[in-house]
Amino acid sequence: MKNLTDSFVYLGHWPSAGSFGFNTDILATNPINLSVVFGVLIFFGKGVYNLLSLNDLLDNRKQRILNTIRNSEELREGAIQQLENARARLRKVEMEADQFRVNGYSEIEREKLNLINSIYKTLKQLENYKNETILLSNKEQLIKSANGCLSNELHLRTINANIGMFGTMKEITD
Repeated sequence: MKNLTDSFVYLGHWPSAGSFGFNTDILATNPINLSVVFGVLIFFGKGVYNLLSLNDLLDNRKQRILNTIRNSEELREGAIQQLENARARLRKVEMEADQFRVNGYSEIEREKLNLINSIYKTLKQLENYKNETILLSNKEQLIKSANGCLSNELHLRTINANIGMFGTMKEITD
């Protein structure tokens, strides 16, 4: 520690070119430093008037910053409003999509039932046609076998009886 103190004392008395040396007296150097700073400010800043103008510049800068913040807040609020509107539209579109999906499924089910009913009716008709065809085929076979068995005279009597029966039925219906 003593070496450190001695080095400052030694620097204070260090002669360079005869009379130049470091002044370690703080009280003597502060007024010199302050006068140099004020001199530089007055020379480059054009005096105290410019210090007031510097305040005006700072106030103007402060107002611009505040205006920028205010504008940013307004833009932020607008963006938040647009976001809310977009979310509302999204919810509406999602609800419509769900409704279309449900309606689509209902329509598909309805069409499926209609198709099943149509196929069922068609199958019933085909079954009836098949049964009529079988019945007709059986009648033809019966008539062929009956024709083969009946003699011509019996056959003529049967035809005459049928004609008579049809004539009676015609008279009843008239």
